[in-house]
Amino acid sequence: MKEDKKGSLLLGLGAMLAVVVIVALVGVFALKEEEVLITGEAEASEYRISGKVPGRIEMFLVEEGDHVKKGDTVVVIYSPEVEAKMAQAQAAREMAESVNQKAKNGARREQIVGAYEMWQKAKAGEEIYRKSYERVARLYERGVVSAQKKDEVEAQYNAAKATVKAAKSQYDMALRGAREEDKAAAEAQVAKVDGVIQEIELARAERYLTSPIDGEVAERFPKTGELVGQGSPVMSVVDLNDAWFSFAVREDMLQDIKVGTNLQVRIPALGNELYPVEVTYIKAMGTYATWRATKQNGQYDVRTFDVKARPLKPIQDLRPGMTAIVVREKITRSHPTIIIQK
Repeated sequence: MKEDKKGSLLLGLGAMLAVVVIVALVGVFALKEEEVLITGEAEASEYRISGKVPGRIEMFLVEEGDHVKKGDTVVVIYSPEVEAKMAQAQAAREMAESVNQKAKNGARREQIVGAYEMWQKAKAGEEIYRKSYERVARLYERGVVSAQKKDEVEAQYNAAKATVKAAKSQYDMALRGAREEDKAAAEAQVAKVDGVIQEIELARAERYLTSPIDGEVAERFPKTGELVGQGSPVMSVVDLNDAWFSFAVREDMLQDIKVGTNLQVRIPALGNELYPVEVTYIKAMGTYATWRATKQNGQYDVRTFDVKARPLKPIQDLRPGMTAIVVREKITRSHPTIIIQK
């Protein structure tokens, strides 16, 4: 009986000891400092291609994933408004050129001949009125005709002389053609229309969108036949040679990360090889990326910083969006994991 009690006691002590050991082990592992990974992703310069003229997508000349060279035509836009403006400008150009030629050529031969005949007719009339006036003036001196009759004939003679002068002016004008001011105005109108045509030609050229860089087509936004407005992005091209890594790092982990610091990163998508990078940019992120302390036991709010690093040498097959892990000495957590508040 005593032996049974003794066995039960030993069994209870053993169970209690086992519980203590388990609790101790759990405490040790729970309090063990964790290694913190700084992870980020690869990014690259992206250029959006857009046009200056509105219209419809007539055709795409490249597909997503295609490599393009700087200056390659990638999209053609059809713009009926531009074609309509060109037709109007060409009609205005023809009209302005006709007016200009008329000013340069002067009056037609028929007009010159007609003006000359009118001048000669006026001269003949002047001669008749001159003789009549001289005859009436002699008769007036003899007292045969009244002064009123003499004044009437003299007025007719003066009117005939004025008619001759006017006819001579019309004839001279026909010989000289348009005035210099009129010629200059006609030439200026032609130049103005030529400027409009040149502007429309530039708009026509903007129908053909080209790549601003050597790169890869990342995305096409509209579809063939869809309308696009002025300045609306049509396509994006990424420059894979201008790549960097972007990390979100808590401020309590920035002790040994400065601008100019060299780091080693591992890119899971490219294997376990390490790639050297240099930190080029550090800037605090917005308040949405700040961890807020919830207890008053010495904890404080922790901000997050945007850290950018560029590869020290080109990384083959690196693509935007690939995960990058900073490989460095262990960093222990002195604060809970940061929570991104959105």
